[in-house]
Amino acid sequence: MKLDRMVGILAVLLQQEKVTAPWLAEKFEVSRRTINRDIERLCMAGIPIVTARGAGGGISIMEGYKIDRTLLTSSDMQAILAGLRSLDSVSGTGRYAQLMEKLLPGASDLLSGDPHILIDLSSWYKAALAPKIELLHGAIEQGRLVSFSYHAPSGETRRLVEPYHLVFQWAGWYLWGWCRTREDFRLFKLNRITNLAAAGPFEKRPVPLPDLSQEKVFPIVFQVKARIEPEYKWRLIEEYGVDSFQVQEDGSLLFTFGFTDKTSIVGWIASFGGGAELLEPEELRRELAQFGEKIRRKHLDT
Repeated sequence: MKLDRMVGILAVLLQQEKVTAPWLAEKFEVSRRTINRDIERLCMAGIPIVTARGAGGGISIMEGYKIDRTLLTSSDMQAILAGLRSLDSVSGTGRYAQLMEKLLPGASDLLSGDPHILIDLSSWYKAALAPKIELLHGAIEQGRLVSFSYHAPSGETRRLVEPYHLVFQWAGWYLWGWCRTREDFRLFKLNRITNLAAAGPFEKRPVPLPDLSQEKVFPIVFQVKARIEPEYKWRLIEEYGVDSFQVQEDGSLLFTFGFTDKTSIVGWIASFGGGAELLEPEELRRELAQFGEKIRRKHLDT
């Protein structure tokens, strides 16, 4: 992967006075041409790298450059490396830990030496998620279309998508790409994707970054008021924060929050058993009563 390899090359140059392109190519298991492109990108990013040909030549950072060459041992760099290593929790390959081993002897120990930051980006669905991420990342780098079945509340559809970004947001993984089925940029939740496969190449188009604001992705359609029993205070704090409710004189909690769809409201209220009462909106209160009656009838002894 280009980004983590470039971070690795920079870390090597900060630790060693001079290295050769063949040595870097062997370390990072890529071609010398790839290393030369990475060096050009680092120069374009403002890192003053000097290359010298002939006997005794090599690649080095310009003398007097102000970045501390012990950067790899700083807390800032440890945080960066810990972030890279956290990707192993979803990649299923251990490639990032292997990258640290290639930087210099014992480099990976720097990560495990800080016990205070533990990052795991996987989920309950790691076994199914890791192969999807690997396939999608490869398709993004190679400029290949992907096809898959997508399962949404409106039903199941087959999609053909130009993939551009993998996004970790709201404790879940998403694909941002141009959907040829809908002719628009869309955000797809990976857990809703099945029958994923790579397809043919495509010509990349200008890509806007996704608007990941809550207002855009989860627009408020229903403003909810509910009375919650005090023993569920912990749950309101965990899911919606301390500002989502007010403690009433009788100890109950008056909860107010915006929801995107009524299905999630009904399911959420029902999940409290008898510990929650929906107050508003009135039309959903009636639907909830009807829902409860259907459940009661289905579970009566016959």
